[in-house]
Amino acid sequence: MQLTEQEQAKLNQVRLDDSWKYSLSEFLLSSKMEHLREFLLAEIKADKVVYPPSSLIFNALNATPLHQVKAVILGQDPYHGPNQAHGLSFSVQKGLALPPSLRNIFHELNTDLGLTISKHGDLSQWAQQGVLLLNSVLTVEAGQPTSHQKQGWEDFTDTVIDVLNEQREHVVFILWGAYAQRKGQRIDQNKHLILKAAHPSPLAANRGGFFGCKAFSKTNNYLKQNGIEPIDWQLDA
Repeated sequence: MQLTEQEQAKLNQVRLDDSWKYSLSEFLLSSKMEHLREFLLAEIKADKVVYPPSSLIFNALNATPLHQVKAVILGQDPYHGPNQAHGLSFSVQKGLALPPSLRNIFHELNTDLGLTISKHGDLSQWAQQGVLLLNSVLTVEAGQPTSHQKQGWEDFTDTVIDVLNEQREHVVFILWGAYAQRKGQRIDQNKHLILKAAHPSPLAANRGGFFGCKAFSKTNNYLKQNGIEPIDWQLDA
């Protein structure tokens, strides 16, 4: 895609890792992205609190550059409580209580690989090893779950998945719950591994289908089979 000077200048303003920025440039310069910007500015002008902070909206993509992605854990939208969301799906900042879904994820990690359950919920170590912790919607109004759905983020993250699908090989897509699984329908299963299970939220997980899914060991087995360094899922204390 050949950019004009004006388009390049506009792209330079986006606080996004270059590997993603140029692969996503068509969307970032589109009317859909402009609508998203206008929506978020209107929310802020209306004195609404938006999570995560603007500097962390693209944290998942900045923490895990395109060429480093080994696996994707797809979430829905950010946590809507104070200081929780920091741009990584299912992750919360250190010092905060573990949300129920994350407690269940850690329980499955313990039974699958025998790892010690972390006392904190910051999954940045996974992101730094190539686990793209991507929410479908990247912002939310404080105290209002799903409030920023259908404003354009879904189209943006569909494009992220398309870029991964087309430009990479042997990526593991971990899709928990019907919402993530619908979004994963665009993935080429001949090039990538798709792991499906129930959502880790207590309501879904306790019905069955999440506990025992062994997503973590299956991911590492697939990576090793394809000559890729596996993920060290153990989080530091």
